[in-house]
Amino acid sequence: MSYLLLALAFVLFLGGAVVFTNAIEWAGERLHLGSGAVGSVLAAVATALPESVIPVIAIVSGDESGEIAMGAIIGAPFLLATLAMLLVGLSTHAWSGRRDQDADLDIDVSTTVRDLAVFLVFFSLAGALGFIDNATVKVVAAVVFVLAYAVYVWRTLRHGGEADEDPKPLYFDVHRSDSPPTWAVVVQVVAGIALIVGGAELFVREIESIALAAGISPLVLALVLSPLATELPEKVNSVIWSRRGQDALALGNISGAMVFQSMIPVAVGLAFTPWAFTTPSTLATACALAGGTVALFSVLKLGRFRWPEMVIWGGLYAGFVGYMAGYG
Repeated sequence: MSYLLLALAFVLFLGGAVVFTNAIEWAGERLHLGSGAVGSVLAAVATALPESVIPVIAIVSGDESGEIAMGAIIGAPFLLATLAMLLVGLSTHAWSGRRDQDADLDIDVSTTVRDLAVFLVFFSLAGALGFIDNATVKVVAAVVFVLAYAVYVWRTLRHGGEADEDPKPLYFDVHRSDSPPTWAVVVQVVAGIALIVGGAELFVREIESIALAAGISPLVLALVLSPLATELPEKVNSVIWSRRGQDALALGNISGAMVFQSMIPVAVGLAFTPWAFTTPSTLATACALAGGTVALFSVLKLGRFRWPEMVIWGGLYAGFVGYMAGYG
């Protein structure tokens, strides 16, 4: 039954991803936002919310050691900076024949570089704070992280690049018009998020059931399985956009989520958990920073994701998962 429910979860969040991507494109068009802002803020925050709730639930439920909460907070950026980047790279090459730009990245470089640079700075700070035994410093840092994210959103909305071409007709618009009603856009955004969240929650519950029955440690569950269940399905949005050649949306969805995950959930961890790093936490942080650095180099210097970079991302992810399998 658990495996049947896992299959149902995949159907839910894949369907939700298709509905959501179509709706969020129309939402950006209505708000007159560039594709960089749509990907880095609207899409990234909306799809990052489900996994961001996990550490809050863990803290409220009495995760006194902070192990599950910290694992969920650190695991999401790790997956985004490695496996999610690999997926985008594979997509650009797999569908290069139908993309006008071949395997090159057609993005607003300044927006993406800024996203990745902000992620590297703040996630590095988050890692450093994991070795500081001073609660006051961590609470102050949490406030700074939240304020910094507010500034990031403001600047992204002001400088989000050029708007993309007109989206495909809205699925919830029965008339399939060139200008669907705003209420239909809002309803479709909510429906897409609901399908994604519902599928992700079902996936997490069944994965947890299987993992705990197999005797896997909570830290492995939080660092590896929960992000895999909650982050990766939502990044199907990026695969869909990449297949269409809409790289600004595809990559912005990931880089924007990296910024969000490195600031808001980290602020929660700094304020409400001991935020004391162990070897797995340190290693996951290091791998995430390495993956983000490779992505920044690829965007800034190469303009595409080549096979060597994709091998590095795959190696970082597989190496860490292999280590955690032995640790667990």
